[in-house]
Amino acid sequence: MPHSSTFTVAADHPAFAGHFPGAPILPGVVLLDAVLQAVAASGRYATNDWQVSSAKFHKVVTPGETLCIEHETTATGSVKFRVVSADESVASGLLAPA
Repeated sequence: MPHSSTFTVAADHPAFAGHFPGAPILPGVVLLDAVLQAVAASGRYATNDWQVSSAKFHKVVTPGETLCIEHETTATGSVKFRVVSADESVASGLLAPA
């Protein structure tokens, strides 16, 4: 069964200070952490139950964007995810059990 959650990236997120002055973008590691948090919030797994098997970043994320994280467990027990902003794919990938 697919799950989804949304959040808005705060304009004052600390990652923006170093990435990059004058043209802030959210680092991929922050997106992956948000995916792990969304999977954990679905109530079935802890964040440390997973390792990133694959990840692809399609579009940069800027301050104030609202993101939707969609994820579902596959038949093999992995978790397939996609992050979307304004109907555009931001990132996608696969989490494997740790």
